[in-house]
Amino acid sequence: MSKEKKDFIERRRHPRVPVISNIVEPIDLTYIDNSDGKMHQIAAVLADLSASGMRIVSFLKAPIAGTMHIKMEIPTVGKFDVEAKTAWVRQKGPVYTIGIEFTKIDKAVSDKIMALANDFLDCNTRIMLRLPEVCVPNCKCQSICNKIQKDKTLFK
Repeated sequence: MSKEKKDFIERRRHPRVPVISNIVEPIDLTYIDNSDGKMHQIAAVLADLSASGMRIVSFLKAPIAGTMHIKMEIPTVGKFDVEAKTAWVRQKGPVYTIGIEFTKIDKAVSDKIMALANDFLDCNTRIMLRLPEVCVPNCKCQSICNKIQKDKTLFK
């Protein structure tokens, strides 16, 4: 194991939901560029989401800005706006993977995202433990889940 991986410290404050089924969400980032003071907008695709941030993928220049205003709509969460800042950027060829940290998010929205992420993790635990009932009726991920365990016809 490399020293880099051994010294890795998890800094996320909240569990995250990876891209699943209908949660693949194109988003528009509006931000003010620190170098020129101008407002810019880029299109990106949401890769994962937590109550404190998200990971996005873009083919356009990564925003390095003091504050970004992001408008999104996520199934089971609804439409919402957040203020955020760039936490990190990784570039591979023309593709940018960008970590975004939320600096201002409505508590009700944060709570909905937390519930979604917690239910996703609970489902993974039930799968790992090979419990007979993976899908539960009150799961917040029901409408966006595409896990194979959801198709009961495969397990008769």
